[in-house]
Amino acid sequence: MYSPPDLTRSTLQVLFVIALILLSILVALPFVFATLWAAMIVISTWPLLIALQRKMGGRRGFATAVLTIALLLVLVIPLTFTVGAVIRNMDSLIAQVNSLKTFQLPPPPDWIAGIPVEGPKLFAKWQEAAAQDPGALAAELTPYAGKALRWFASQVGGIGAMILQFLLTVIISAILYMNGETVAEGIRRFAKRLAGIHGDNAVLLAAGAIRGVAMGVIVTALAQTIVAGIGLVVASIPAAPLLIVAVLILCLAQIGPILVMLPAVAWKFYIGDSVGGSILLAFALIAGTMDNFIRPILIRKGADLPLIMIFAGVIGGLIGFGVMGIFVGPVILAVTYMLLRQWVEGHPEGESIQAAAAPAEFHH
Repeated sequence: MYSPPDLTRSTLQVLFVIALILLSILVALPFVFATLWAAMIVISTWPLLIALQRKMGGRRGFATAVLTIALLLVLVIPLTFTVGAVIRNMDSLIAQVNSLKTFQLPPPPDWIAGIPVEGPKLFAKWQEAAAQDPGALAAELTPYAGKALRWFASQVGGIGAMILQFLLTVIISAILYMNGETVAEGIRRFAKRLAGIHGDNAVLLAAGAIRGVAMGVIVTALAQTIVAGIGLVVASIPAAPLLIVAVLILCLAQIGPILVMLPAVAWKFYIGDSVGGSILLAFALIAGTMDNFIRPILIRKGADLPLIMIFAGVIGGLIGFGVMGIFVGPVILAVTYMLLRQWVEGHPEGESIQAAAAPAEFHH
């Protein structure tokens, strides 16, 4: 006998499921950022974990402990010391801002006028600023310096939350190191359930893209920082460690070391050290151009995708999502590209296109 569907019951079931999903998202939301970073770190460093596990007699726990301690040394400890140094020197920073009231800009060096195109204009503006009284210059600079200090103080106030996020990232990374194969298998099963073999291919390609971007962006940034750091130390630039950190941040952000290196080169020539300036300029040119050769090779080893797509994903992701976008952007474009290519080429559902160089934990 036919019985009509219970509309009220079905509606309540749907509403209950929706409410459960929303509440689960609300509970998990504070951990999303740390989980994403942990996933990027674990996928990128999984071969290192496997190598350590082999050297330690197959004991995953010891290998995980070594990498977890390394993450603490790299992420949390330097940030904690940096925050402490900033807080200790806050009074000195305020005093430096107040010293602008008596600051007198020196006359411009003659070589400024010889810079092509903009040199004469820059020389004239510098000369005009140097001719002003210290009070006039301070009146123009002090409001900007005050705003910068207030912004900086507000950022320092949020450092505690950042340290907590880093600690969560380390803890979640340790959990993923211990259970990487199980987590990967669950993700692949979910993807297959969602989109069949294409979903599995998308997971493999996403993992390969993460590995490729990590190799291409991070390793290249480290190489550029090492070259630039050697140049800064050899040229005896003051506060070289701080400048090296700034170079690393700029290279990770895909800006490059030039914003730090060129002012340092100009300063060496300004004080009359042409030999040191020439040496530093050579290091700056090497550090500023080496990414054009190293990054493409490393990225293509991680994921066999058009380089322009990965580069666009890195830059677009950085603009749209911040630092996390360096990894998220290429993954989104890579998965979209793979699914679109499969649809255009008409691959049958049972045919698998394996992503190149997918992480080992995704293969069984």
